[in-house]
Amino acid sequence: MRRAVPVAAAVLALAAFPALADPHPEARRIVAIGGSVTEFIYAMGQQDRLVARDTTSYMPPEAMALPDVGYMRQLSAEGVLSVRPDLIIAEEGAGPPETVALLKSSGIPYEEIPSGASPGGVMAKAEAVAAVLAAPDPGVVAALKADLDAAAAAAAAVDEPRRVLFALSLQGGRVLASGSDTEAEAIIEMAGGQNAVTSFQGYKPLTDEAVIAAAPDVILMMDRGDGVIDLDAQRAELLGLPAIASTPAGKAGRVIRMNGLYLLGFGPRTGKAALDLHRALYGGG
Repeated sequence: MRRAVPVAAAVLALAAFPALADPHPEARRIVAIGGSVTEFIYAMGQQDRLVARDTTSYMPPEAMALPDVGYMRQLSAEGVLSVRPDLIIAEEGAGPPETVALLKSSGIPYEEIPSGASPGGVMAKAEAVAAVLAAPDPGVVAALKADLDAAAAAAAAVDEPRRVLFALSLQGGRVLASGSDTEAEAIIEMAGGQNAVTSFQGYKPLTDEAVIAAAPDVILMMDRGDGVIDLDAQRAELLGLPAIASTPAGKAGRVIRMNGLYLLGFGPRTGKAALDLHRALYGGG
């Protein structure tokens, strides 16, 4: 199992990054693309400079009042440019590539923030956003580091990690689950758990045999809290699947739900999310 390491060690890797961003103290019409980028901008008290955000930027709730330029991986140059930005701050992975190329050639500064599902990665993201904003950081980076270190200490104290199956959704009676090298696996390990499915990368539907072989102690699912999905009905459907019902998690009815952006966003709340997941897995205050 890959265990979380204290941020004091993880941030040593940041020296390997080139200069991540150029400062833009003059920018007053910023478009934020990527939920964690938007959260960092709000956390750093620079939200008055925002004129638009992408669909994944739904936290904090006040961000929803901003114009929406579309899903971060399916952007249109026209939509982004229509709000007349003087700076675009986008998380790595925004797209499609042709749209990003057009935005970069538009003459409007385009700053790409590195993504990374690890303590060092989220610290690099925080440092990059702070550098782009070129504004005093009200302790956000230091608070994030403290939270990540606390989560790492809690994870390191676990003697018998619980096996966690991250279920992204249910599709036709099958569980769409997280394999290795995903944000879900990263946050599970940061919380001191063990990903129950490591035979593939990314997300795939599991056969009944794969569910039984995974033998999860706990099932972890997302909750956007928007009321679109009947969570009680979905939980009942999940636990009613024969393969799930035969697992330790199914027999005990152990299903944990957490807000998707909080859990997997790798933004300013990530250390707290890891600690909350740790408490949900193992108890404690």
